[in-house]
Amino acid sequence: MRRISSALFVPFLLALAALPALAQERSDLQPLPAVPPPPPEMAPFDESLEPEVTIKKREGDTIEEHRINGKLFKIKVTPAHGVPYYLIDRNGDGNFSQTTMGSADVSVPQWVIGTF
Repeated sequence: MRRISSALFVPFLLALAALPALAQERSDLQPLPAVPPPPPEMAPFDESLEPEVTIKKREGDTIEEHRINGKLFKIKVTPAHGVPYYLIDRNGDGNFSQTTMGSADVSVPQWVIGTF
């Protein structure tokens, strides 16, 4: 019985010691300033700059066509089985180049540095 009372006494004593710290009120607190308005040179939201996305399903593949002002600039192809890839018109001339998820310019080295 004595072990139970001492096991309960220690947490009670620690909680009792923490009460003064919890009861303190700080008088040096100040309210946060109001959120400033956006700068006047910031352009308002233009709905025409938001891309239009058309999703098509063909033979298990999902094709997403992205257009701005009716001009096709990006196609995302998600095969039923495989890695999604993008066709992007980088120059706006109608010639699309293929990129996979991430950058096509990144080449991951695959040689052995050392063995133990």
